[in-house]
Amino acid sequence: MLYKIKEKFWSWGNDFDITDRSGQPCFHVDGKAFSWGDKLSFQDLQGNELAFISQKMMSLMPRYRIMVNGEVFAEVLKEFSWFKQKFTLDVPGPNDYSITGSFWQHEFEFERSGRTVARVSKNYWGWTDSYGVDIIENEDDVSILCSCIVIDQVLHDDNRN
Repeated sequence: MLYKIKEKFWSWGNDFDITDRSGQPCFHVDGKAFSWGDKLSFQDLQGNELAFISQKMMSLMPRYRIMVNGEVFAEVLKEFSWFKQKFTLDVPGPNDYSITGSFWQHEFEFERSGRTVARVSKNYWGWTDSYGVDIIENEDDVSILCSCIVIDQVLHDDNRN
């Protein structure tokens, strides 16, 4: 499935719209404007929360939790690396996702069990950030899309510093 994630230009907090290949809305991400650390609600089109993303403060490297039904479902951790951006999507069980990106922060691949399961490409030419996310069948689209939002948050924080 191919998705497009686009950050809203005029919004309080970090709000994103997620559409499919044809531009039809699929999901909405509502960022909290005034909070300690990033807090984002990942919602379906009816406003039902499918996941909640929260930044874990007081961590050496950026770390975010993905909550589903009030329980921690997964964590996204930025890994230390000299030349590439590296993240881990730590999900229950042994099949974590390894996420690596280019030094210039605009291309990422998700690997699971030794195979590429998703690719992310960033578009620099708009007023706001937008990403194309191509996810293979039978993968957890919501977890991968939440991780893309986390990566965007981390890279924006890195650029501000």
